[in-house]
Amino acid sequence: MNKVILMGRLTRDPELRYSNAAEPMAFARYTLAVDRGISREKKDAGAQSADFINCTCFGRNAEFVEKYFRKGQMVSVVGQLQVRSYDDQQGQRRWVTEVLTNEHHFAESRASFENRAGGGGYDQGHGGYNSQPPAQNSRPPQQQQSQQAQPPSDSFFEIDNTLDDDDLPF
Repeated sequence: MNKVILMGRLTRDPELRYSNAAEPMAFARYTLAVDRGISREKKDAGAQSADFINCTCFGRNAEFVEKYFRKGQMVSVVGQLQVRSYDDQQGQRRWVTEVLTNEHHFAESRASFENRAGGGGYDQGHGGYNSQPPAQNSRPPQQQQSQQAQPPSDSFFEIDNTLDDDDLPF
């Protein structure tokens, strides 16, 4: 069985490219910094505390990753370990180890990522995060009136204890 599950932070924005085939296929490459979980004493002594894992994905997964994943974001991926070789320009054999990912999950909330990354909001119209916080009155009027339904800054809604089990439709 060849299955890899990783959780780490992206070291850079994913890079999306397309193959030169008759039907071009999207592929994205990115690197995850995965914490080794070593002791503080070893970290203080200068031991490397993370592994940098090269990841590649294809097709719709690649387009998803390029659209929603950003440098510094904590993500979780599932895939397969692949080892391959190629000959460089000098004729030397080179070996590459990477993870071919086929599942991608967010491992932190958008609000947590944006707060840690220094602000900015998600711009759905442009398919990614923008560097400027959203304007205060940029919502349509019907959304401005329903601001009380928005979750607080920690992304959790308050529990309504007034509901009884008999009120549930199932």
